[in-house]
Amino acid sequence: MKIGLGSDHNAYILKETIKDYLIESGYEVEDYGCYSKDSVDYPEIAKKVAEGILSGEVTKGILCCGTGIGMAMAANKIKGIRAAQVHDVYSAERAELSNNAHIITLGSKVVGDELAKHLINVFLNEHFKESPSSRKIQKIMDFEK
Repeated sequence: MKIGLGSDHNAYILKETIKDYLIESGYEVEDYGCYSKDSVDYPEIAKKVAEGILSGEVTKGILCCGTGIGMAMAANKIKGIRAAQVHDVYSAERAELSNNAHIITLGSKVVGDELAKHLINVFLNEHFKESPSSRKIQKIMDFEK
């Protein structure tokens, strides 16, 4: 599985930690930036990761900013993308199982390195199955039409 990864300058260090963790865990990683602690506008990074998913270049995405909120909001503006901000194990699990999320977002000022790794592991190892949630996801997708 190839994972798209991106962050703003506030979460650059967390993104680098996550990238190393993913590679060590056997995942391929496409790093969409940022590439330093220099200030960047996170919506551009969110768009790149979302477009990577839609094009099939990557399977899932992980976005990081200070809180995870801005990245989730930006990614969810891209038609066809479902991004979920996660900060605990249950929300990471449900992002996939209930919402079939393409992307999770993490806040570098909210979660530490070890929790981030655990949340990512939970998200990437769950698999969405048809369920009553499917109907709800379809309604969300219908909103885009």
